[in-house]
Amino acid sequence: MRRFSVGMFTVLILAFVVLANSAPMGQTTAADAKKLKNPVKPTAESVAAGQKIFAKTCASCHGPAGKGDGASVKFLKPEATKPSNLSDDKWDHGSTDGEIFVVIRDGVPPKFEMKGQKGKLMDQDMWNLVNFLRSLNPKTKS
Repeated sequence: MRRFSVGMFTVLILAFVVLANSAPMGQTTAADAKKLKNPVKPTAESVAAGQKIFAKTCASCHGPAGKGDGASVKFLKPEATKPSNLSDDKWDHGSTDGEIFVVIRDGVPPKFEMKGQKGKLMDQDMWNLVNFLRSLNPKTKS
């Protein structure tokens, strides 16, 4: 039977510590999300495409104007987190385009009451959605 040396044991412990303190595989850290740049220009076409996606995917919770008053709100349990008002100046989960993109893609932890759209929407669609959300309140430009 082969024994571990102290050096090998130390390397294993260090690897475990690094992995335990890093973001889960495939997830973006908050610092990385903040640095993400929107590759899609906020043209009228992009905003219109984002608006269509919003109406189909987001409006049932966030409401047609993004005020957090969608039809599904009345079915939420009292302890559930209410959908965010996306048309105001306050962004609870980050205000840069990259942070908004990551919230759309990955959802909102820890309970993930807002599910991520990864695998349901293409990146281009999510960036168009970011551009639409920006159009709801021009004061929230990144």
